[in-house]
Amino acid sequence: MTIFSKIAAGEIPSYKCAENDKFYAFLDINPVGKAHTLVIPRREVDYIFDMADDELAEFAVFAKKVARAIKSEFPCKKVAQIVLGLEVNHAHIHLIPMNSEADVDFKKKLEISAEEQQKIAARIFAAFQKLG
Repeated sequence: MTIFSKIAAGEIPSYKCAENDKFYAFLDINPVGKAHTLVIPRREVDYIFDMADDELAEFAVFAKKVARAIKSEFPCKKVAQIVLGLEVNHAHIHLIPMNSEADVDFKKKLEISAEEQQKIAARIFAAFQKLG
């Protein structure tokens, strides 16, 4: 079981931003920006392009809804969508609010308190719920 599967199952605490029966979104614990969110499938799959076409399509639509929730709470020009996937063997999408490409620098990390992360996640979760 991957660390992301354990997070989605509630075995490891996370700052939940959104979920349904197939996907889970939570704040990155080493964010490059405020509201940096990870979106994962609950089913363990290492490589995003190993997902079946219909599952990948649902994953993209779920991530889109999470990105809309992020943008509504943390105004920005765009929400970057980045797929890297070498650090954890579980498909995931990084969603990062950005006003310039400099806002998506994985070499810089922000220090955000647990209290602030909880507030950020709650805002995204509430916005996600409103989107229906």
